[in-house]
Amino acid sequence: MQERRTSPYYFFEKYAQEQPNEECIWWRSSSHTWSAAYARANQYAHFFLSQGVVPGDLVAFFMGNSPDFVLAWMGLWAIGAAPALINHNLTRQALLHCLGVAESKLVLADGPPELVERLDVVQDELATKGIRIVKLADVRSQVEASPATRPPDELREGLTPMSPFGLFYTSGTTGLPKACIVPATAGFAHAVGRECGTAYVTPTGNNARTGRPERYYDCMPLYHGTGGISAMTQLVTGQTLCLAPKFSVSRFWDDVRASRATWFVYVGETLRYLLAAPPSPLDKQHSVRAIYGNGLRPDVWIPFRERFGIETIHEFFNSTEGILPLDNPARGDFRAHCVGHHGLISRWRFHDVFVPVAIDTDTGEIVRDAKSGFAKRVPYEIGGEIIVKQPPTITPAFPGYYKNDEATAKKYVYDVFKKGDCYYRTGDALRRDGDGRWFFLDRLGDTFRWKGENVSTAEVSEVLGRYPGISEATVYGVSLPGHDGKAGMAAVYTNTEGSTLDYKGLLKYVCNLPCRRMHTDSQVDTPVHTSPDMPYLYLYANFPPAPQRTTTSKIRCPSRRLELTQAR
Repeated sequence: MQERRTSPYYFFEKYAQEQPNEECIWWRSSSHTWSAAYARANQYAHFFLSQGVVPGDLVAFFMGNSPDFVLAWMGLWAIGAAPALINHNLTRQALLHCLGVAESKLVLADGPPELVERLDVVQDELATKGIRIVKLADVRSQVEASPATRPPDELREGLTPMSPFGLFYTSGTTGLPKACIVPATAGFAHAVGRECGTAYVTPTGNNARTGRPERYYDCMPLYHGTGGISAMTQLVTGQTLCLAPKFSVSRFWDDVRASRATWFVYVGETLRYLLAAPPSPLDKQHSVRAIYGNGLRPDVWIPFRERFGIETIHEFFNSTEGILPLDNPARGDFRAHCVGHHGLISRWRFHDVFVPVAIDTDTGEIVRDAKSGFAKRVPYEIGGEIIVKQPPTITPAFPGYYKNDEATAKKYVYDVFKKGDCYYRTGDALRRDGDGRWFFLDRLGDTFRWKGENVSTAEVSEVLGRYPGISEATVYGVSLPGHDGKAGMAAVYTNTEGSTLDYKGLLKYVCNLPCRRMHTDSQVDTPVHTSPDMPYLYLYANFPPAPQRTTTSKIRCPSRRLELTQAR
């Protein structure tokens, strides 16, 4: 800090000098040594300077995965700037909105023709706002002709801990995407983690003995936090980053073997897709010992680990806002299925920081006592929406939504347990058991209510996903005429032909499922079973495509009032 060297660029430079001939980036058609990657990052830095970019600017990236993506990112860090990471699947209104939020005057575009065409459609509108589109294919020769010399320190001296690592966007599930600055302190913390022994990817075994880096495979979108932050983390901790254009079930393990990856990053549904693929004698023929990611469902966790021989699953929990970080590096069954773990000391430290509260499902508001007006915390074992005490003392600070004070203000709630207190609403429901294991329950808005009880869509999806032949289940509530609340509906994707799925067994399985009531405004956490007066549960089953299937058939269980709709 005193030397004004908070930029993550300095850590990248350090490893480029220490291991110039090691492989820095693996790509299917080529690779970069650390020396070559350092030179190209500096070339991007000079190119951006020639385009009028100055320290503190945000340059919009509308790019597919490639080595150029991360090296251009590093080039921006080299001059005290950062990228605004735009989802390249966005079109028209959402795309214009995200570019408008970033207030970038320059857009760097790269990818297949259909990606660039999305920008072409709005090019005139962007031009009226003074926003230039630079297509990498048109300027690549200019980048490669730029000086490879190190940009001067003066360009980075103005960085503060809250300067941007990058501008990331929320998923936009509740309207247009909102943007959050991930601060430079996050990059600095990741970078020093290797030296302090806290990095999640650390050379072990033969790599530790020989001083060789780990090899980290990343096919997740680099515009997203999981893919992008973890990719740049490898470059500032001296590991080899192995990149792929996108996730592909058919090419995944071939890439992993070809790149000699020892780690890979995931999001939960990708592991489900890999598990649904036909078994192969090559399933364990790889060098991966650990994986890192989020969203791994309990019904996939152990089957994936056992089938593919993964030693460690490092599940983390967080959001774009970055205020509720949890980690769970799990090597066995005890911590399988959970998203984080707090030991005895952490449970004491966070007792009044991460607090579960009950939520009114109809209004989405925190349930408050009618007389006092204060909320009541619920037991960790039952769980509820986690709210985080403000101002932060032992948790990351919420930087606020970029250029959106109104949305930022809505994340805070006041006078929760006493007059004048303030908490941040995460919108995520979790519970923590007596052993300190954190389990994800639901995201606020994904829960529906039937006959006075909350139904967790995540829990029902997970249980349905355990049934043989069901690859994935998505559960949601639907309104029924003449009924209060919502009935459950599940869309399931099977990994078997419709004629071989055991419908009667599925109906029996569903009819006898034990359910756990989610906590609302009473101290109830009683196991219950389905009963004859339950609502219809509709299951829409999507089978692998077959031209002859053009009708829809229904199987009904009258005694249980359950109906299975089979798509054919």
